[in-house]
Amino acid sequence: MSQFDTPLFTGLKKHAAKNPVQFHIPGHKKGQGIDPEFREFIGDNALSIDLINIAPLDDLHQPKGIIKEAQDLAAEAFGADHTFFSVQGTSGAIMTMIMAVCGPGDKIIIPRNVHKSIMTAIVFSGAVPIFIHPEIDNNLGISHGITTESVEHALSAHPDAKGLLVINPTYFGISADLKRIVEIAHSYHVPVLVDEAHGVHIHFHDELPLSAMQAGADMAATSVHKLGGSLTQSSVLNVREGLVSANHVQSILSMMTTTSTSYILLASLDVARKRLATEGYQLIDETIKLSRSLRTAINEIPLLHCVGEEIIGSKATFDFDPTKLIISVKELGITGYEVEKWLRKTYNIEVELSDLYNILCIITPGDTSIEAEILLNALSNLSAEFAPLTDKNTLAVEVLLPSIPLLALTPRDAFYAETEVVPFNETVGRIIAEFVMVYPPGIPIFIPGEIITQENLDYIQTNIQAGLPVQGPEDPDMNSLRVIKEYKAIK
Repeated sequence: MSQFDTPLFTGLKKHAAKNPVQFHIPGHKKGQGIDPEFREFIGDNALSIDLINIAPLDDLHQPKGIIKEAQDLAAEAFGADHTFFSVQGTSGAIMTMIMAVCGPGDKIIIPRNVHKSIMTAIVFSGAVPIFIHPEIDNNLGISHGITTESVEHALSAHPDAKGLLVINPTYFGISADLKRIVEIAHSYHVPVLVDEAHGVHIHFHDELPLSAMQAGADMAATSVHKLGGSLTQSSVLNVREGLVSANHVQSILSMMTTTSTSYILLASLDVARKRLATEGYQLIDETIKLSRSLRTAINEIPLLHCVGEEIIGSKATFDFDPTKLIISVKELGITGYEVEKWLRKTYNIEVELSDLYNILCIITPGDTSIEAEILLNALSNLSAEFAPLTDKNTLAVEVLLPSIPLLALTPRDAFYAETEVVPFNETVGRIIAEFVMVYPPGIPIFIPGEIITQENLDYIQTNIQAGLPVQGPEDPDMNSLRVIKEYKAIK
């Protein structure tokens, strides 16, 4: 087969063209049993390939036909020994990676600024997290990657770890020296698992950071839907044989995956792979050029700063993805969330993320100079509207970042422990039994098992007051938190 082939998508079209009489699920039967308004909007073509794992269409849980062919082509495109399609999103692929190498009590080395799916997998597996402190950018108020020195230190202290997890690149497009990190981990015979949720495109252009497979990593959960052109919730898990078993990975992934797999999502992975493999370099090249021109123009707007290659150079900022536009707005005297709302209301613009100090805009092959001009015009008017309100004599904005709490219990033990609900302001010093995070990006402020600090409670309140989406606790109003129950001595 050639990278121009799409065995899965082509097979689905051929099957639909036969117009078989269906006495199997889904119950809408090619759209005939679905709401007419929805059918008209979605279209008969999409509904005709919303199918189930009948014999002619292969089975994601044990692929031998067109799904296997599509996955083999993807493995070739990504430089992997095996590639598995995921319809459980990158979160499902991440959880599979961790559960494929860790069981109860096993150690796994991870950065503290990880996505909630990683901590969820640690709860499920019963693994013990060994945290590495990521490098903090006190100017932007964000976390970067981990250093080679911290990896060496963690592995020398915990050579029995079953895995090392690395984020490559971060949500904000920053990469650590992944190749060297892999070399260090492999010298201890420890597999490297990569959260590559925001890096599917980097494999296909030499001006972008090294991909996980290029760096020699053992597994990578790679989100094709985020930046690679497939449909939302579709991702791949790339595997290199050696320190991990592909057959074991397939078994774990099958446990984590619905038996009613979406063929529309699977087909979108097939065609996205084809485009990345055959046109990716050219498409990404144009995206990089558009991003760089946008960055230059944004940096000419008063009181706005769009981070560029000057960020490279620290031990944890080894490389940088220019298609991520980190736009610092703190000099305007307003939060990133206020900017997000202003752009939505005034220009019908939606950004990828906002926090207390920044907005993040991602540029992909789906963008053109038209969208770029709309964004530039909006940001210019934003600056013009808010700059007069900025007190030029005020001190620089103090950037707040959550501290990393002490872990008193494993996340699994804390999650399943006997608990009680306590008023928010009375929880300092208690052990939390639930997650608290700002989503996006979904990096936990607290994870189950950590000791609650006043500093982090204040940080949560600051985000709530700014209107940012603090999520995780059972109490959505954040008036209380669930903590480990304490027993007082009987008098």
